[in-house]
Amino acid sequence: MATTEKTSRKPRRPSRKQAEEAIRILLLWAGEDPRREGLLDTPKRVVTAYEDWFSGYKEDPIKFMKRTFEEVEGYDEMIVLRDIAFESHCEHHMAPIIGRAHVGYLPNNKVVGISKLARVVEAFARRFQVQEKMTAQIANCIWNVLNPKGVGVVIEATHQCMTTRGIHKSEVSMVTSQMLGTFRKDARTRAEFLDMIDNQR
Repeated sequence: MATTEKTSRKPRRPSRKQAEEAIRILLLWAGEDPRREGLLDTPKRVVTAYEDWFSGYKEDPIKFMKRTFEEVEGYDEMIVLRDIAFESHCEHHMAPIIGRAHVGYLPNNKVVGISKLARVVEAFARRFQVQEKMTAQIANCIWNVLNPKGVGVVIEATHQCMTTRGIHKSEVSMVTSQMLGTFRKDARTRAEFLDMIDNQR
């Protein structure tokens, strides 16, 4: 039992100094000299960049969704926020994923500020990701907290693990979607959402 608990516990987070040393080791492994003038501050810069790129681990997307508004004069039509630009990183190769997300929901007596929808996307994007998982995480967060009639999320992105290495297909983009509630059950609602995010493109 003790062994199982030990292996399932999250590893201790290294210090900043240890993280910088890891970057120096990678530079050496790549064939560089970390003592070279142009690389002296690179470990510090990379660690600072990581603090920004992976700030999503410090965010709780659920908190963004909890401040809602019920005084909407009976508004019950679809709400869509499209073209939410994001940058993420592939958890398989640590390479950038660059894309945009489209988020829609059918309210059920309450709505959330539109900036909060963008913050939910950002919080999940700024982690090591798989696009399919990220799509589901965003949809499930909105669904579980707002309790709407339906949720739709579509993500379009390019993966640099594919465009800059391996098969080197630079023009390829990936599209994923997650539909919940009426967005999944009602073809007309789903079609309306897809039409709204595709309009004027």
